Amino acid sequence: MKKTIKTIKVDADKCNGCRACEVICSAYHAEPRYSSVNPAKSRIQVITHRLQDIWLPVFAGEYTPAECMGRDKYIIDGKEYDECSFCRAAFPSRGMFKDPDSGLPLKCDMCETDPPLSQPKCVEACLNNVLIYQEREEEVEEEVAQDEIQTGLEALVDKHGFQKVIDAFALMANRS
Repeated sequence: MKKTIKTIKVDADKCNGCRACEVICSAYHAEPRYSSVNPAKSRIQVITHRLQDIWLPVFAGEYTPAECMGRDKYIIDGKEYDECSFCRAAFPSRGMFKDPDSGLPLKCDMCETDPPLSQPKCVEACLNNVLIYQEREEEVEEEVAQDEIQTGLEALVDKHGFQKVIDAFALMANRS
């Protein structure tokens, strides 16, 4: 089975810190849509170190109850980044990627809607092509939840009886 993987590539060298991505994200996810703008509710945050000329867009990822243990520093194109600059996680002691009103963690959802958008709103609003939307197809094994299998088997047993289901499995096992 093929699955479409959606990603947003970040070209940090092009970012000038305009934060249009934060503004459009917060407006798009407001209730009702576009009714307010609050970048603190954005699912993308631009990490800034103005004196070092660093502007780095980071997307909200998964919530984790664990605290950060990262202390490493990275130098990329002469600019120094701490490990937290790349972290997408929301966790208890970090205010980033949490809704300021409820305290609940935020996560980038790629602006999924029905019908789907051609690209997420932050990519659309980025004037310097810092954010590049990409889709790729990946072959994945179809995952069936255990409870779905059990429910299906129970329905077969209810409809045909336990012995007929066992006989059908035995017949299929002999064919392979």
